[in-house]
Amino acid sequence: MVQYFLALVPTFLVLAFFFLGPFNWSRHHTWTRAVTCAFVAAFALRYMFWRLTETVLPYPNDGASFYWVWILFVVEVLACVEVILFLVLMSRYVDRSAETDRLGRVFFARDKRELPTVDVFIPTYNEPLDVLERTIIGARSLDYPADKLNVYVLDDQRRDWLKAYCEEKNVIHVTRADNSHAKAGNMNNGLKVSSGEFIAIFDADFVPYRHFLRRTLPFFSDESIGIVQTPQHFFNVDPVQSNLGLENIWPDEQRLFFDEIAPSRDAWDVSFCCGSCSIARRQAIDAIGGFPTESITEDLLTTLSMLNKGYKTRYLNERLSMGLAAENLTGYFVQRERWCQGGIQTLYLYNGPLRGPGLTLFQRIMFLPASWLVQYLVRFTILLVPVVYLWFGLLPLYFTDIADYVSHQVPLLAAYFLLMLWITPTRYLPVVSSAVGTFATFRMLPTVVSSLVRPFGKPFRVTPKGSGNEANQFDRYSFAWIASMITITVVGLLVNIVPETSHVQGQFSPVAAWWSGINIVVLLIASLICFEKPRRLFHAFKLDEPAIVDNVPGQVVSLALDKAVVAVPDMARFQSKSAMLKLSGFAPIKAELGQITQRRRSVSRGGDKQAYYLHLYFELSGSARDRMIVKLYTGRYSRDVRDIDKVAVSLNLLLRSFGRTRTL
Repeated sequence: MVQYFLALVPTFLVLAFFFLGPFNWSRHHTWTRAVTCAFVAAFALRYMFWRLTETVLPYPNDGASFYWVWILFVVEVLACVEVILFLVLMSRYVDRSAETDRLGRVFFARDKRELPTVDVFIPTYNEPLDVLERTIIGARSLDYPADKLNVYVLDDQRRDWLKAYCEEKNVIHVTRADNSHAKAGNMNNGLKVSSGEFIAIFDADFVPYRHFLRRTLPFFSDESIGIVQTPQHFFNVDPVQSNLGLENIWPDEQRLFFDEIAPSRDAWDVSFCCGSCSIARRQAIDAIGGFPTESITEDLLTTLSMLNKGYKTRYLNERLSMGLAAENLTGYFVQRERWCQGGIQTLYLYNGPLRGPGLTLFQRIMFLPASWLVQYLVRFTILLVPVVYLWFGLLPLYFTDIADYVSHQVPLLAAYFLLMLWITPTRYLPVVSSAVGTFATFRMLPTVVSSLVRPFGKPFRVTPKGSGNEANQFDRYSFAWIASMITITVVGLLVNIVPETSHVQGQFSPVAAWWSGINIVVLLIASLICFEKPRRLFHAFKLDEPAIVDNVPGQVVSLALDKAVVAVPDMARFQSKSAMLKLSGFAPIKAELGQITQRRRSVSRGGDKQAYYLHLYFELSGSARDRMIVKLYTGRYSRDVRDIDKVAVSLNLLLRSFGRTRTL
C-alpha cells in the first residue's frame, strides 16, 4: 500500500502546483505561461526518460513483442515532440488590440484623400446566392471612403445570374477563361484587373464587419507587415456541435486554434494567413510573384513565401467577420483533408519550412506540419494498444508494476489536462475533445499517409455550403470503424474476464481494462457525431429589442432573414394568420403568423410575467433585405458559448449515448 501512495506523490505535486499556482494566475501573462509550460514539459521529459530506460531498453528481443514495444515507443517520441513544440508555442501570448488602437489614431487622423486604396476579393466557385449575397452586401457596407474601396466578385463558374446581381449591387464581377490553379489562380486573375494598395480577402461565405478595415489597416504602418489575419467566427453551428446536441453549451471546433493557438503563434512571429478574413499588402504579394499556386492551401504558402522575403504576418484576435462553418460532415472532411494535404505539401516545396531560404531555424520548426503528421497516428495507436494486448497478449512496454506506471504516466496526463483546462478554459474538455479527434482519425489518417506518399495531384475541392448542400444523414464509413473498434475492445475484455478463455495475465491487465473502458467511452461519444441533424438555411440571432406586432408592443428575441420570434404580454389580438411587424429602421413587414408558444419571461422592468412568443415568417427583397443583412451580419450580433457548462455537457452526452445505444 505504501508503494502505491508513494507512486501518487508526483500526481499530488502536479495538483498542488496547479491549484496553488496557475489556477490563481492570469493565463495571458508570459511569465505565468512560461513557468506552467516548463513545469509540464519537465514531467513529459521525465516520463520519456522512464519509458526509454525502464520499459524499452530492458525488453528482451523475443520477436513480435520486441518490435511492438519499439514501434509504440517511436510513436510516443513523436507525440512527445509535438507536445514540447506545443508547450513552447503556448508559453507566450499577445493581444494586439491596444496596438491597433494606438496605430489607428494616427492612421485615420490623416485626410481621407490620403488613405490607401483597398480591393475586396470575394473568390467564389459554386456558392448559391443565399450565401454570396451576405458577403457582397457586407463588403459594400464596410466603413471606408467609397472612392477608396472596390469590391471584386471573382466568379470561377462564369454565372450570368451572378453577373446581373453584381451589376445591381454596384460591385465588379470578374471571370476568366479557365479554372487553372483553383482559388489561387482565381485571385491572381483578380490582381490583374485591380490596383488597390491592399487586398482584403473574404471567402464567399464570410461577411466582414463594418469596422474590419479600421481595425486591420493600421498595422500596415509597419512596412514589414505583409498580411494581417483575423479569427474566423461562425453564425451557424458546426456538425460536431450539432450532432452531439451541444449547440449552446460547447464552442465550435475552431475556437481552440483561433482564440488560443493563433495569438500564441503571433507572439513568436510565426502567425500565418488562413485565407479568408485577412488583408494583405499588394506590394508584398507582388514581391512573391502573386498568390502561390503550388499548394492547395495557398494561404499558408503565401505566409511562408512572404517570410522568405522578410515580410511578417500579424494576428488580430478580434471578431471582425462572421461566416458559415462546414454545415455537414461532407463539408467538414473536405475542409480538413484540404488543410492536411496542403500543410504536408509545404514539406516538398521550395518556400516550405525545409527549403525556404529566408526562414530562421525556429520558423522552420514551427511551420512543420507536426500536428497533422502525428495527432491521428497517436489517437489510432491509443485505440490499438489495449486491443493488441487483449487479443494477442503483446505488452506495449516492459512492465514492472502498476506503481511505476502510476508514478510516471498519471502525473503527466494530469499535468497536460490541467494545463489545457487553465490555458483554454472555455475551449477544452479532455473526454469530449478526445472523442472529436478520435472521430476524425478514421478519415484523416489515410489522408496523412496518402499526402506523404503522393502529396500532389489531388485536385482542390471547395467546401460545399448553402442551399443545395444537402447533408448526408449518416456517416457509415466512420461509424463502421467506430463500431468495429468498440466491438473488438468489448469482446476482448469479455474473453479475458473468463479464466478458461483468458490468455493475458500479470499486473498490466488492470491497466488494460481501465484503458479499454476509457476508449469505449470516447468511441461511444465519437459515434454520436456520425448521425447528422437537419440544418437551417437561414440562421437566427438572439436579440432583445423592441418591436410592434399589429400595434401590440413586444420584444424581438430571435431574428433571421426570414423569421422573427417576438414576445408579447398577451395573445388575445392575434387570431389571424397574418400580422404586421414593425422593427426599428424598417418599413412595416407583412408576416405570416406560425405557431404561438408560451413561457415565463421578463417583458418589462416590472418583473417576471407570462409571455407569448409569436413565430413570424416573412420574405424580404431589394433594399429591405440588404438592410436586414447589414443589421444581422455586420457586427451587432453573434452566437457565442462563453463558458463550457461541464455538467451540462456531461449529462447531455450521457443521455444521448444511452438513447442512441438503445436505438441501435
